[in-house]
Amino acid sequence: MGEQRRVQFPQDVIDEYAALGVDLPALFSAGHLGRRMGVEIVEASADRVVGTMPVEGNTQPYGLLHGGASAVLAETLGSVGAMLHGGSRKITVGVDLNCTHHRGARSGLVTGVATPVHRGRSTATYEIAITDESDRRVCTARLTCLLRDVNPDDEERVRTGI
Repeated sequence: MGEQRRVQFPQDVIDEYAALGVDLPALFSAGHLGRRMGVEIVEASADRVVGTMPVEGNTQPYGLLHGGASAVLAETLGSVGAMLHGGSRKITVGVDLNCTHHRGARSGLVTGVATPVHRGRSTATYEIAITDESDRRVCTARLTCLLRDVNPDDEERVRTGI
């Protein structure tokens, strides 16, 4: 599914996590599931997260992009935005995901763009628009994440990405 590109982060975010010894690209990646599905995050900030995913290998029996695959892309992108909003002292946990599927996609790449709807102290909500290569909307999703303080038991998991 191609070589993973390096995500571009704002310099202040890179500096914040580097001071904690955190591998930022690994922490804000698509994770094991996303890698298996070919998700690539190409841009990431609290204001906008962009990622792509191939249709091939992520289809349902009729040959169309699987709705669950769209959900994986949407939750990945919205979660990255929420994590960047929460900063290094917060853990981000998805609590609600809603996806509306508008049209099928049979080939090529789909692109998701996550933008904030609400960014508070304890929750963050992102809208994710997924489009095909002709810029037609395939899916619209909304993800709400809980932002909770990192506790001492979480710090090793945050630092190592596990």
